[in-house]
Amino acid sequence: MDIQEQLKGTGVAVITPFTANNQIDFDALGKVLDSMLTNKVEYVVMLGTTGETPVLSNEEKIAILEFTYEKIAGKIPVVVGIGGNNTADLIQDLGNFPLAKAAAILSASPYYNKPSQEGIFQHYKMVAAASPLPIILYNVPGRTGRNMSAATTLRIANEIPNIIGIKEASGDMGQCMQILKDRPANFLVLSGDDALALPQMACGMEGVISVAANAFPLEFGNMVRACLNNDFITARAINNCLMEAYDLMFVENNPAGVKAFMALQGTIGNYLRMPNVPLSEGVFNQIKDWISKQG
Repeated sequence: MDIQEQLKGTGVAVITPFTANNQIDFDALGKVLDSMLTNKVEYVVMLGTTGETPVLSNEEKIAILEFTYEKIAGKIPVVVGIGGNNTADLIQDLGNFPLAKAAAILSASPYYNKPSQEGIFQHYKMVAAASPLPIILYNVPGRTGRNMSAATTLRIANEIPNIIGIKEASGDMGQCMQILKDRPANFLVLSGDDALALPQMACGMEGVISVAANAFPLEFGNMVRACLNNDFITARAINNCLMEAYDLMFVENNPAGVKAFMALQGTIGNYLRMPNVPLSEGVFNQIKDWISKQG
């Protein structure tokens, strides 16, 4: 099975659990990864934004990867988030991180620098030349401050063979449809917006890299699989049940929202690293009420 086939369906952007004294909670991380296997998600994404990577040291990132490989390598694919706004440093990370057991790299476009579209293209061209693994682009202008246009995505897709797909989180349905219409064969297009995943898959996306699936791996995975089977009646029913949860999950901060859900489910402690803080009491109580209503 080629890598594009392996990465269809639900990928989970896995959170990093912390203890009360601000250390990585590997026991809780093990439970999260076990849940991914038990609930049959298609793959995991480690060290993404949801994993709070801006506040992890390189030593901690490597420890998380090695722990993940030990738990699930060979069972489901592991995609590793390696992005940044310093192209040279990013290339160095590709050589320093343990990647032999990974399936692909997810690399967010450069943040804060606000490069031109040509700068984004040249950045990815250099990164792809240095990468030992296939790369998935990640367009998330809400965090990076610069949208990667459909024209730039399609130029990369056609000109850089080692880049095999994109996680599209612009929220711009027109842009998403343009990419889907004009992409080359075998270029994977994945949703980066849980709340938009259903309509985006109806337009032709092949899956989602999801935050919500940390808390609802079975339900969300079933929704995505229903979409892939063109069973949109089933998909809509599941999605309708989760819509309020999506709103609560992202109203203040990601991953504060999903961590609140998971803490109330008993999977992890409700701890984040500064500058992120747990959800406000009001939203936390709304989540508690929502969970209690699910029976």
